[in-house]
Amino acid sequence: MIETQRLLMRPWRDDDVVPFQAICSDPAVMATLGPPLDSEQTAALIERMRGIDAAHGHCFWALERRDDARLIGWCGAIRGSVGPVADKPEIGWRLASDCWGRGYATEAAKAAVAWVFDNLADEAVWAITWRGNVRSRAVMERLGMQHAETCDFDHPRLTEGDPLRPHVAYSLDRASWGHA
Repeated sequence: MIETQRLLMRPWRDDDVVPFQAICSDPAVMATLGPPLDSEQTAALIERMRGIDAAHGHCFWALERRDDARLIGWCGAIRGSVGPVADKPEIGWRLASDCWGRGYATEAAKAAVAWVFDNLADEAVWAITWRGNVRSRAVMERLGMQHAETCDFDHPRLTEGDPLRPHVAYSLDRASWGHA
């Protein structure tokens, strides 16, 4: 578990499916990520994270608010699987829309970056998002990440013509982390 002042990143539990599905079915949340997920798809996504955690010791963990134990999303690090982040530590987050604008994503992402640099030997951490996702890009920039323009790519899991296909890549090297 990773604790910050207001948040807890923890392993996934069976009872996380319902609250996480509420997040993953919110059109505002999914507007920059893809189609809303149903309960079965959400459960499969959580199982995928559990498998990644078991194999690598980290994943996009359940993100819980400490003051009320509410699951408000996910945050953490995985081994990237596409484009410029393939096999690199990729940080990511997804938050309930009523939790936006409160600094939770930045707080959790800072802890995830610190975890990567404290626990993995990689020299940089990466993040990707749809080109138009200004909220996530702002979090990346608050972390001190730099837009790696030469690494921007069309997401291979999205079909030609999908408006969410153009992705940007950001990175932060270990040496710069202490200065962010």
